Parts: sequence; structure tokens; C-alpha cells
Amino acid sequence: MPHSHDAADSIDDAMEANSAGIRALKVSLVLMLITTALQAIVVAFSGSVALLADTIHNLSDALTAVPLWIAFVLGRRAASRRYTFGFGRAEDLAGLFIVFVIALSAILAAWQSIDRILHPQPLENIGWVIAAGVIGFLGNEAVAVYRIRVGRRIGSAALVADGVHARTDGFTSLAVVIGGIGVLAGLPLADPIVGLIISAAILVLLIGTIRSVGRRLLDGIEPELVDRVEHALEHVDGLVSIDRIRLRWVGHRLQGDALVTVDGRHPDAVDAAERSVREHLPNVDDFLVRGRVSGF
Repeated sequence: MPHSHDAADSIDDAMEANSAGIRALKVSLVLMLITTALQAIVVAFSGSVALLADTIHNLSDALTAVPLWIAFVLGRRAASRRYTFGFGRAEDLAGLFIVFVIALSAILAAWQSIDRILHPQPLENIGWVIAAGVIGFLGNEAVAVYRIRVGRRIGSAALVADGVHARTDGFTSLAVVIGGIGVLAGLPLADPIVGLIISAAILVLLIGTIRSVGRRLLDGIEPELVDRVEHALEHVDGLVSIDRIRLRWVGHRLQGDALVTVDGRHPDAVDAAERSVREHLPNVDDFLVRGRVSGF
């Protein structure tokens, strides 16, 4: 289950290489903006803070596609004499912006909900509030179905994961429906309480995003990727030992190196090791293996 909006997690090679993947991002953005606009209209004449929290949540989800798209375009630019490693880090900067947007939305939603608990106000047009919650669910579900369908067709795991994420957000919109039903049942605080619950859901999303973005900025890597490199090297003839492995993400691509000890009777061991790593990690851009001869 995806739990963050890390920009680098939202792009993979399959989506990058296929125009359908980029179109999916654009269509998803339009669908979420339409959903958010319809919900905002209902917020204006109903005063529902639960619906406001859900609208803010959906708006922040839609807006995250903007820095992601900018980062994607920048990341495809060729390296220059000033930026010799290319522009893959733009995806990490996009992640920082997304963290800011999500944090702001969580604070705003929670503040409005707490204020409504301290200063209760009658909720108007409850039927429209319930309908807007259903609209939020249907909008997220439409985005989910579209992303998952396109992702599976082009083989993009990132796009499929984003689709599942949108489906999860859809159930958050259904909480607005529950709040509206609670108000109809004679529980006026149900609306702001649901608003707080949605704020908490946004906060959980924020924590996951901070962890993911922070790990990448510190060149953190998933241990299983290191295991795959070790596995690739262990099957190369002539390697006596693996002394060091380093990997890091640059956007949604991998870079790294390894220091190994080789048997002098296998002069091609280093080249074979590099080929083996590339076969086991298809999304690696640069991986250099340096070898020292055993006994020296």
C-alpha cells in the first residue's frame, strides 16, 4: 500500500518511456481539479468542515502532480558542464515542495475542525454535503481505475501504486458521508470530528512522505537493493570478496559503485561484475566496479 507522495516513487522507466503514462498524469490532474471544484462549491454554502478537510486533501493531491511534472521534465534534460550529474535531483526537490503542501493542508484542516468544535455552528444543506462526499469518492475512484488500467497496460508499477493510493483517498471522502449522516442523526459534532479524522489521515500521509523524501536526500537506499547487488556479484567467477557496495537514488534512477577483490587469473571479472549488476538492477544508470587483485 503506497503511503507517501515522494515524487521519485511516482515515476518509473515504463511510464517515462510511454506517452500514455504522461497522459495519465495529465488526465488525473484534471479529474481531481474538477472533483475539488465541485466539493468547494458545496463547502461554500454548507459550512461543513469535514467536507472542507476532504476538499483540501483532494486539492493537495491534485497539486502534487504539478511539481512532479516539472521535475519529470527537468530530469530528462541532458547533463551540462555545471550540472554534470544531470537533473535527476529535481524529483527530490519536488518531494520537499509536496511535503510543504501536505503539511499546510493538514494544519488548515485541523484548525478549522477544532474551531468548529469550540464554536459550534449549524450545518446547512446536509444532503448536498453527503452528495459532495460521494463525489469525492467517485472522483478518486475514477482516477484510481484510470491510473491502474494504464499502469498495467504499459507495465508501470509507479502508476499502479498511485492508482491504489487514489483509491485509498476515496475512502477518506466517504468519511464525509458518515459525518453528514451523523449530523442528520442528531450528532452535530460528527462533522468537525470527521474533519479531525481526515486531518489525522493527512498527517499520516505526511509522515510517510517525510520519511521517504528525507531518506533519499540523505542517499538512503532500500536494503533489498543492496542484497540484489550482492547476489549479482556473488555469481561472478573470479571475485574473491565484496569489500564495499554503495547505492543511491538520483530521482527514480540508481547510481552506485562497488569495491571488490578479484583473482588475478580472471582479468575480466570486473567487467563481468558490472554486467551482472546491470542485469539484476535494470533501473541503474551508472554502476562502477573497482577491483584489486587478491594478495596485493
